[in-house]
Amino acid sequence: MSNLRRVIWLASYPKSGNTWLRSLLAHYFMPEGKAPDINNLREFTTGDVRRDFFNAAAGKPFEGTTIEEWLEVRPKALRLIAASKPNHHFVKTHCQSIRIGDQDLIPPEVTAAAIYVMRNPFDLAPSFARHQMCDIDTAIDRMANPDMLMGTDEGIFEVLGRWDDHVHVWNNAPGLPLFVLRYEDMLANPGREMARLLEKFLRVPVDRPKLAKSVKANSFSAMKKFEETHGFAERPKGMQRFFAKGQSGVWREDLSPAQVSRIRNEFSATVEKWYPEMIEETESFAATGAKGTRV
Repeated sequence: MSNLRRVIWLASYPKSGNTWLRSLLAHYFMPEGKAPDINNLREFTTGDVRRDFFNAAAGKPFEGTTIEEWLEVRPKALRLIAASKPNHHFVKTHCQSIRIGDQDLIPPEVTAAAIYVMRNPFDLAPSFARHQMCDIDTAIDRMANPDMLMGTDEGIFEVLGRWDDHVHVWNNAPGLPLFVLRYEDMLANPGREMARLLEKFLRVPVDRPKLAKSVKANSFSAMKKFEETHGFAERPKGMQRFFAKGQSGVWREDLSPAQVSRIRNEFSATVEKWYPEMIEETESFAATGAKGTRV
C-alpha cells in the first residue's frame, strides 16, 4: 500500500465502549491464543495519543503545554502512525473530526474509514463522572462544554467538545466511510453487532465459532475481573475502576430527575435522532422531579 490512507479510526466520546470494541476486534483478527489482554492492546491497535509517535515526530521527547504546540506535531505523528503498519489498521481516537485553523484533526490523507461508537448521554454521564473523577453535575457540564479537552501530562490533547457535537461531526464528515455502533446494541447482542460490522463494513467473512470465542473472552465480567487482578494501564490516574458497571439503563439509579431533565434539554435533537426510544421514559422520569415525587 503506497499511500498512507491506512487508518481505520475507532472513534468515540470517552466511556462509550471503545476499549471493548478494540479488544473484540483483537480477539477476532489475531491468531487464537495470540490476542493481547486489555493492558497490551497496543499490540493490535494504536491510539492518537501515543507519546512514542509524538517523540519521533518532534525528534526529541515531546513536552507541550499549548494546543498550538500539539497541533504543530500532530500531523507528522499521525503520518508515522499510519505508516507503522503496511495495510489498513485500527487507531483509537476521542477527538472530534473537525478543523482547528487550517488543520484537520482527522486528516483525510491518513484516513481509510471510521467506526464510531456512541453511548446514550444518560448512561454516559455517570460513567464519564467516574472517568473524570468529578460529580455527575460537573460531568454534565463538561459534556455540554464546546471547549472540552482532555490531555496527557506531556501536552498531547484530545478535543472532545460537546457530546452532541461529537456525534454530529463524526456522522457528517464529508466523504468518510463510516459505520456506527450503539453501545446499547452491543450490550444487547454483541455477536450480532460484531457480525454486522465485520460483514457489512469491513467486508471480511464471519467465522461464527471464532466470533463467539471473541465475545466470550470479552464479556464485561471477564474484563472487570482482569482489571481487579492486574489493573488497567489506560485507567486515568486516581480513577478507582475503569470497568464499573457496563450496563444499559443505569441512569435510572444514578441520575436525579433534574439531571435527566438537563441532559434532555442540552442534547434533545441528538437524543431524538439516535435514541428515540428514550424520549418518553426520560420525559416521564424528569417530570417526577417537578412534581416532587422523587428526590
